Order: sequence, then C-alpha cells, then structure tokens
Amino acid sequence: MPEIVKGLKDVYLDTTESSFIDGQVGKLLYRGYDIHDLAEKSTFEEVVYLLLYGDLPSKEQLAAFDAELRASRRIPDGIITVLEVMKAAHPMDALRTGISALAGYDVAEVADNSVEATIRKGIRLTAQGPTIVAAHHRLRQGLEPLAPNPDLSHAGNFLYMMFGELPDEETTGLLDVDFILHAEHGANASAFAARVTASTISDLHSAVVTGVGTLKGPAHGGAAEEVMKMSLDIGNPENAEEYARNHLESGGRIMGFGHRVYRAEDPRARHLRDRAQALGEKKGEPRWFQILSHLEQKTMLPYRDRGICVNVDFFAGAIYYLLDIRTTCSSPFSHLAASPAGRCSAWSSTRTTS
Repeated sequence: MPEIVKGLKDVYLDTTESSFIDGQVGKLLYRGYDIHDLAEKSTFEEVVYLLLYGDLPSKEQLAAFDAELRASRRIPDGIITVLEVMKAAHPMDALRTGISALAGYDVAEVADNSVEATIRKGIRLTAQGPTIVAAHHRLRQGLEPLAPNPDLSHAGNFLYMMFGELPDEETTGLLDVDFILHAEHGANASAFAARVTASTISDLHSAVVTGVGTLKGPAHGGAAEEVMKMSLDIGNPENAEEYARNHLESGGRIMGFGHRVYRAEDPRARHLRDRAQALGEKKGEPRWFQILSHLEQKTMLPYRDRGICVNVDFFAGAIYYLLDIRTTCSSPFSHLAASPAGRCSAWSSTRTTS
C-alpha cells in the first residue's frame, strides 16, 4: 500500500536553484546567498533580481531593473472599478481577483509562455501587487486610491499608497526586510499550487492566482493574521499564561510555532523579533511584543526540544498590526500575504520565480 503523507512532507516534485532550506539547523539560502546577509545588507529590489536572474545585480543592472519596476506600478482604471465592488472583501480576495482581472489587460503577452515574456509579466505583477492592495485599502475607507510615487522604493511606495504620507526611513526599512524574508521559500504550498497550474501550460496570471488562493489559508500565509488575533484575544501580558494553558488543554494550538520544514528556529524570525519590539516601543504599544515574548520564552519553551520553534509569522503579525495594515475596516490588522504586498509584494516575487 502506498504511504499517504500529510501536506507536502517528503513529496519530491522537481529541483530548484532559487532556494535551499536545511530545516534541521534552520538555514535558508536564496540562490546560494544566506538569508541573514540578504536581510541585513540587501534590498527587496536586489533580492527580486537575484531570484529572477540568479545573481545579485551590478549597480547599473539594479538601476535599470528598479526603473522597470517603478514604471510598472500603475493599474488600469478598470481594476479600480473591480476593487470598488469588492471593498468589503478580505484584502487577499481583492488581490486574487485583481491579478486575475489584470490578465485581461495584458492581452499582448498573457498567452506567451516564453521565458522572456514570463519574466516581463512577473516584473509587472510584482510591481502591481502592492498597488492593488493599497487601492483596496483606501477604497474601503472611503478614500481615493493614490497613484504610485516613482520617487520611492518598492516598500516606501507601498506605505505611501496605503496611508498618503511619505514614510520615514526606519519604517520603510522594516517593511523592506519583511518583504525580503517572504520573497522565496522553496516548494511551499502556494508555490506548489502555482506550479501545478503552470504545469498544465496555463498562463502566469492563472498560476499566480492559484498561489494567492492557497496562500490565504491560515495554515499558510494567513498564519500571521491568526497570531495577531490570538494576541488581541489575550489582550495583556498578564493574561498570556492562563490563555495559553486553557487553549492548549482544550486541544488548540499556539499559532506562529512549528513549521513543516524547520526543526530549529525559522531563520527569518530573528530579523523580525527585535524589529517588532522596537516598533511597539516607537508606537507606544509594547504590550503586543510582551505577549509574544511571554508565549515564546515561557509557554512554548518546553516544546523547543521537540522541534516546535517560533516561525516567521509569529512576529510578522504584530508588525503589520502596528503599521495599521488592516484586513477589515474596523480591525487595524492584515497579514497581507503576497504577498502582499506586505506579503503581497513578497509573494509576487516568490510566485514569479517559482
């Protein structure tokens, strides 16, 4: 009898040069470059170039690539109309539908599956994903979407389109690191789903839509959202111990811990831990990090020896919350995904490469 394994564990589908993961020691490489070096010394634009072309760009190559990204950020007015109809929807639903609708405006290349055309389409989607999310964010608050600012970086422009103010360097850098950390992660569920669609010789837009739909789930990209919901339920650090005990005893799980791949700490988590703490102090809301720290250092500490360690989603949720990135008009929080682009822009480069 065949052995049926859960999820994608021990399922081999292909080889890849885009990333390498050693889950036993908590190691992640993008195209041979350590994630720690990229997070601290690179930019999201450089990392997208690296994933697409296989090496970090020269100064001239980066300038040309960055210019192409900036020139591709605008979305057609028809997409804005679609988002207006969907303004009550979850941001990931709006992102998924927006990308699908973009295929209708890319008629010249939508069916062209050559490597060159696929890279061009991937660059456009990477640039347009944040514009979709930001436009949807503003529409559901009764505000007009803002045109992209060509003078800002990928992360800085996203923040500007979301909130209508020029972001400071520190906040831009924080989101840039977050984008880098979510840019690639091998054959995870959304990348696998996107590749299944691509393997039928469908088009890139369809493959990315498949990936976004998969990414939305709370067992994947939606986990950061669930972590923050849990933190909001706890409310204050002094409630964390009782909440966690009751939750675990009733058969629940503490979100943001454990990973299908890692048996050591997710190497991406360290880059968000200190940043989440600093952002909370800057915003005058240190309690969210204090709740997370209590869960990590006390409640879940005994589980570390069993390979159940903190993952990247654990601190990402608090960062999005503190940046006022929302999933609903009334709740100041969003996991974005993709993607987007918190996660939305992050998944854009990931799915394009995959």
